[in-house]
Amino acid sequence: MPRLPEMAEALLKPAAYPDVVPGIELVQTQMSFVFIAGDYVFKVKKPVNLGYLDYTTLEKRRFYCQREVELNRRLCPDTYLGVLPVTRESDNSIVIGGRGTVIEYAVKMRRLPQAAMMNVLLIRNQVSPAMVTSVAQKLAQFHRQAETSAAICAFGNLDTVNQNTTENFSQTEKYVGKTISRAKYRNIRDYTEGFIKKNSALFNKRGTGGRIRDCHGDLHAAHICFTDGICIYDCIEFNDRFRYTDVASEVAFLAMDLDHYGRADLSRTFIKAYVAQSGDSELLRLLNFYKCYRAYVRGKVESFQLDDPYIAEDKKQNIRESASSYFDLAHAYARSRPLLIITTGVVGTGKTTVAQALARRLGLVVISSDVIRKQLAGVPLSQHRFEEMNTGIYSPEFSRKTYDALFSEAKQVLTEGGSVVLDAAFIRSGERQSAKKLAAEAGADFFIVECTLDEAVIKERLAQRLERGSVSDGRWEILAPQQQQFEPVTEVPPANHITINTAVPPDTLAREVEARISGNGASR
Repeated sequence: MPRLPEMAEALLKPAAYPDVVPGIELVQTQMSFVFIAGDYVFKVKKPVNLGYLDYTTLEKRRFYCQREVELNRRLCPDTYLGVLPVTRESDNSIVIGGRGTVIEYAVKMRRLPQAAMMNVLLIRNQVSPAMVTSVAQKLAQFHRQAETSAAICAFGNLDTVNQNTTENFSQTEKYVGKTISRAKYRNIRDYTEGFIKKNSALFNKRGTGGRIRDCHGDLHAAHICFTDGICIYDCIEFNDRFRYTDVASEVAFLAMDLDHYGRADLSRTFIKAYVAQSGDSELLRLLNFYKCYRAYVRGKVESFQLDDPYIAEDKKQNIRESASSYFDLAHAYARSRPLLIITTGVVGTGKTTVAQALARRLGLVVISSDVIRKQLAGVPLSQHRFEEMNTGIYSPEFSRKTYDALFSEAKQVLTEGGSVVLDAAFIRSGERQSAKKLAAEAGADFFIVECTLDEAVIKERLAQRLERGSVSDGRWEILAPQQQQFEPVTEVPPANHITINTAVPPDTLAREVEARISGNGASR
């Protein structure tokens, strides 16, 4: 990997800072060097021209630093402290806020607590419906007050929408075969062009109806912090075209990102709360289009990092996987029909892990029989009920009640155009037939994912599950009875029955299943 520029090397030294700091951490993006120094963060823009942004001169970098502070104070007023010069002093040292020759500019920010970031909280399963509702309310209020004008509204017309999407496809053509397949690239492009053509009147109506605003422009989970209220930071300052946008596109961005974290349930809560607060029910007609667009943009931006010489090669494999997952999600939004997937398999074969991995890849709502069963029984999710097969809350009667509730919840999501993965054992043919019937009634594509695993690994996983805690009551003692009761899958043709060995990593399994579904499912 090439050496860092002299300026970046210098700012890794505590002596370069106006405040006493114990040590410096450097985080790089394609656009910036970000130096974390104690209670503060200093962001220096890289002298790059990426087509959609131009930081190639010192004057431009100064201007965009000032714009970053000004614009971000709208949603995060106490975090953005100002712009400081980076100077070369008479002794040839490079410092922030000195009196020597200015060689760069840095945005100074208060350091936000990492543990309070939405992306971190999502991974820890600590984001509640109430929290995303609060974000929706803050966003709706911001949009009402955000600037709009004839010039801003022009960015919502068909010419600009077409420009943005065409630019997406032209800028990602070089990554076809690397982070996105040719077939997916073509399908997403065809869906996008077809949707714009069919809905030209709606796009024009949004433009003339005041729905195009000076928005945040980069609203995903990593830019939301639950501290002293809600701080939404790091908006786009470098290109007005990306910030002047339909509020539907902004809402779709965070909704898509929640989907990408496997929390399509929270995504739906967020959307409903925003519509209730804003009264903009019309945006629902555009939501899937803009989700697809935003997921594609994220895949593109991740792919761009593959060209950054300052990012180490060993980190680029993770970048490829991240880009690919966003492109897969964009492709899922381009499907012509909703999707219903059910898992099947005996205890300990990784059905829940697979369901969650698929949810992240395909934007699915996960509905769990373990959760529903305990909710119906009034049992805390953390409390185990180790009962014999076919007794208690695992009796045939209670299981039927559980599956009925499972199907009821799935029906609601499917009829609203959402897609679902049902995380349950489905060891009996009748249960799978009921799911197949539900998919047919909802006009959804239907797939059965059968999870298999070597018994020795099952035993090991079940022991680990008991140690770390789980909603599931599955344990080794019920494996044999379940194996005896398991009825082979015959309800769907082979193309819709996907059998996987879950010994490999979940993301690998999700890619495999997604590829099978994409090869067999209808696209718009």
